[in-house]
Amino acid sequence: MNQTKRRYNFNPGPAALPLGVLEEAQQQFVDYEGKGISLLEMSHRSKTVEELNHETQLLLLSLLDLPKGYEVFFMGGGASTQFALLPMNFLRPQLTANYALTGSFAEKAYKEAAYLGRTHVVASSKEQGYRGIPAWEAQNLSPDAAYVHITMNNTIEGSRYAEIPEVGEIPLVGDMTSEILSRKLDLEKFSMIYAGAQKNLGPAGVTVVVIRKSWLEQASGEIPEIMRYSTFAKNKSLFNTPPVHAIYMTNLVLKWTQKQGGVEQLERHNLAKSGLLYEVIDASGGFYQGMIDAKDRSPMNITWRMANEELERRFIAESETHGFEGLAGHRSVGGLRASAYNAVPLEACRALAEFMLDFARRNG
Repeated sequence: MNQTKRRYNFNPGPAALPLGVLEEAQQQFVDYEGKGISLLEMSHRSKTVEELNHETQLLLLSLLDLPKGYEVFFMGGGASTQFALLPMNFLRPQLTANYALTGSFAEKAYKEAAYLGRTHVVASSKEQGYRGIPAWEAQNLSPDAAYVHITMNNTIEGSRYAEIPEVGEIPLVGDMTSEILSRKLDLEKFSMIYAGAQKNLGPAGVTVVVIRKSWLEQASGEIPEIMRYSTFAKNKSLFNTPPVHAIYMTNLVLKWTQKQGGVEQLERHNLAKSGLLYEVIDASGGFYQGMIDAKDRSPMNITWRMANEELERRFIAESETHGFEGLAGHRSVGGLRASAYNAVPLEACRALAEFMLDFARRNG
């Protein structure tokens, strides 16, 4: 496969995957490790799949630098299903779920919890158009809090938490879908994190859940088995048929992450990549207008607007003829968005920065 023929992929998810991962998976696709069948056809009860599943769990915990007190398992349904499963497992009738509203997906998570029990908005930037991350104090938390839920990186809007908020002894839960493995964080502050794979972990189809074992013991045993976190932990993600091939691809991406030097090295790359684009935006004299307060900008999802929608459409059309993919903003907010996840190379961001400069010269 010739890398020069590949497009610069800035899709927000499903997102870019490392070329080497795609090529290795291609080689193994029909005949997995010389076993005479594809992994897609293989029983999830086979020793091969069990070992793959276990290895992938250990790889993820290692890269996240989490101690032995955590359990990791794989589920289907995407992060959106976790919006409902979290309160089903932990929102007891006498308690209140606390949510910080920082973007569209954070709001969706809050709404799902509201169907199931008492909820409390600890902080919100909705009235400001989700332009940044709102601050809150300890007194904003409800005294009967079951947990506090935050969305670490807001994919649609392009904001993120610079620091993990302090919540005292209350369990903290984080949607890490567009954040996981992108920077070094003290994840022991969380009782649970979850992430859809299709940003920094692998392809769509598998969702990872990482949960503190002591908190898992408090999860509900009164909901259907298939919806219990304890079911998936007890059965090592193999209670029912898992998305085996998506887990395999995640395994390859985690090994690729190790080869890049781990999370700390990827964090340096990500800051360099996003820095190229934010520099163009900030130096454009208003031709490109950032959508997020500078202190809360995400290195994963760089968002901006232009003078009018017609100019934005022209930018997108021209970008596609120059080999760029996925630069249109989410349909709910419009504008432009470049999702520069771990697998997006520096070369792609440099090329986009040069295109943006040229477009501004010709249209400014």
